[in-house]
Amino acid sequence: MKRRRGRTAAAALLAASLLAGCAPVAQNGDTVSLPAVVPAPASIEAGSGAPFRLTPDTTVTGEADAAATLAAIVEARAGFTPAKGGRESGIDLRIVPGSGAPESYRIAVDEASVVVTGADAAGLFYGVQTLGQLIARNSAGGGQQEGEDAEWTVPAVTIEDAPRFAYRGAMLDVARHFHPLETVKGYIDRAASLKLNALHLHLTDDQGWRIQLDSRPELTERASGTSVGGDSTEGQGTPGGFFTKAGYREIVEYAASRHMIVVPEIDMPGHTHAVGLAYPELAEEPTISDHMREIIRDYGGEEPRPGVPYEGMAVGFSSLKTRDEATYDFVADVFGELAAMTPGPYLHFGGDESLSTTDEDFAVFVARASEIIADLGKTPVAWHEAGAAAGLADTTIGQYWGYLTAQEGVSARARAFVDNGGQLILSPADAIYLDMKYPNGPELGLTWANGPTSIERAYTWEPSDIVDGIDDSGILGVEAPLWTETIRTAADIDTMAFPRAAAAAEAAWSPATGASDLRTWASFRERVGALGPLWTSMGIGFHPSDEIPWVTE
Repeated sequence: MKRRRGRTAAAALLAASLLAGCAPVAQNGDTVSLPAVVPAPASIEAGSGAPFRLTPDTTVTGEADAAATLAAIVEARAGFTPAKGGRESGIDLRIVPGSGAPESYRIAVDEASVVVTGADAAGLFYGVQTLGQLIARNSAGGGQQEGEDAEWTVPAVTIEDAPRFAYRGAMLDVARHFHPLETVKGYIDRAASLKLNALHLHLTDDQGWRIQLDSRPELTERASGTSVGGDSTEGQGTPGGFFTKAGYREIVEYAASRHMIVVPEIDMPGHTHAVGLAYPELAEEPTISDHMREIIRDYGGEEPRPGVPYEGMAVGFSSLKTRDEATYDFVADVFGELAAMTPGPYLHFGGDESLSTTDEDFAVFVARASEIIADLGKTPVAWHEAGAAAGLADTTIGQYWGYLTAQEGVSARARAFVDNGGQLILSPADAIYLDMKYPNGPELGLTWANGPTSIERAYTWEPSDIVDGIDDSGILGVEAPLWTETIRTAADIDTMAFPRAAAAAEAAWSPATGASDLRTWASFRERVGALGPLWTSMGIGFHPSDEIPWVTE
């Protein structure tokens, strides 16, 4: 990370004493406090002057969408909306094409003005998110006053920032428990505030099919009405549910307004019991192993039966008929319609935990399904198991969900995607699976991925160290999945995702571990703790873990 000392360490410390919510870092042997920004920026310099005072009379000029985004943050954080106008002293939000890498931004703050520039609209949006994190109540002037009576400031600082990885994702499983439009939109807002730019929707699984398709209407008519445990989701009187085509379009458009793409996943050939409810001719008989009986014993539920909705947690018992041509007609119909509904470049076809499909049949299916998606002009994405199959479509993206220390054979399967011209999305389960239990937290979540998972473990890993032989050039990005076997409400999502989603976001956006003074656990825990008041004002019900020194106001 490039970091300048400013005029003197003493001057920097003097400036820092004016700031609230700052994190101490070592700088050339001196301890200097800098504003708390998450994810850590590429370059940050504390100025020596007074902070910028933010009041209801502060004017915001420049790009309209960015101004509206900033106004919403200020309203939530400070209780007022900045003015519009052309006064010289104020906040200026600009897009300057060619000023940096895609999604990059620069913030320059002094006592008289705040200038945020983005190389593109996304960069400006991310600059505004960082500016929102910089807003602090000035304890010297405002004490505990609220709203327009409080004194709010932005510290004198210069930030230059750009993402490390192009793909920065959050996955939400709406199959195990369905989550309605407003919950998904809320999660988009939260993910975008951390500079994540992809929403991966796990739309289908053994427990339910959650997307309406004109070509296959029986899927939602017959296979969308159940969930794990038969539980209803918040706001619904009955279990299950699905997104209409109009609802899915609304999600896609809402995500785009926050500079996020949607990556829809239709999991196959396993995780397909729900398909068999609608099209029994396409599904194999469930295969029940002793391991699955252990899961049923531990977590409850009944053994899966053909034609009967499944409400348990066991996995690996279902499979499509991979040698039947009707199956590939189904795959073509589903992904053809989904491709037309999805402007983003990726379609995810799952490919994980196909324990009831022979290796030979799995390879046949993966090759054909990936080619069907590629022929649609989309880039196929699959979980890392698919890397074992010959015939995978060129440039298919692999998603690694193994552990921080890869189990035998897993690295080879993951490397196969890169050898085939693709890249990897890293989702190490024992670090950033957000549904794993906290060490000292609520009863929500599971523990199978070496859990419980602390915030420290979620943070202290380096993407380039996960898969042997793969460096940044082979990594498309990082994604934090949130599976919903135990997650029923928007409040549950907040609790399990925050603050660990911020750790994943820093792995995706910020400089590599060791390349920045800020990329340490000690720094992160201070910086994320300083975001407590902002998250509270934004309505994010984060888990107040005792691993973090939370700032309160």
